[in-house]
Amino acid sequence: MSKVEPTIDTSQWVDEYSDMLYNYANTRVNDHELALDLVQDTFVSALKGLKNFKGKSTVKTWLFSILKRKIIDHWRKQESRKTRPMSALGTAEESGEERVLERQNQGTVSQIEVDYDNKELREAIMGCIQELPERWKGIIIDKLVEEKKSEEVCKEHEITPSNLWVIVHRAKVQLRECLTIKWFNS
Repeated sequence: MSKVEPTIDTSQWVDEYSDMLYNYANTRVNDHELALDLVQDTFVSALKGLKNFKGKSTVKTWLFSILKRKIIDHWRKQESRKTRPMSALGTAEESGEERVLERQNQGTVSQIEVDYDNKELREAIMGCIQELPERWKGIIIDKLVEEKKSEEVCKEHEITPSNLWVIVHRAKVQLRECLTIKWFNS
């Protein structure tokens, strides 16, 4: 008696997950086109590897794990480059936050002001993170923004706990200096 594999409906994946995957990728690479490419590569890899999907996690979790690998691979490639491409500089307009703000057009005036201040602070923080060394960016976003556990960050970025501690410490010093200039003194 042969075992029947459950079928997975992939037809709705783009509609269901592309915005989430794009926003996740864009916050880590700060490049609209690159984020779109990474999401597309994620879907292609998922479709190619569908036979290996065991269903032990949700499709969403599985797609995010593929995307995270793609982002880590991207940063490893960037580390080996001598120069950064112009597209890596990105712009605020490419951040995707305009779409989020358009959907968030409700609330009291005071709440809108708080949201605006938070948006400005978030932009200042992300701007400062973009000034960190290439290798540190994904690590800092995972550890300080996403608040992942140290063990998970170490495993994903293939670093030791002591290396993580040094990177986080040095990055916090740089971020504090940057935010003092960009946020507190403005």
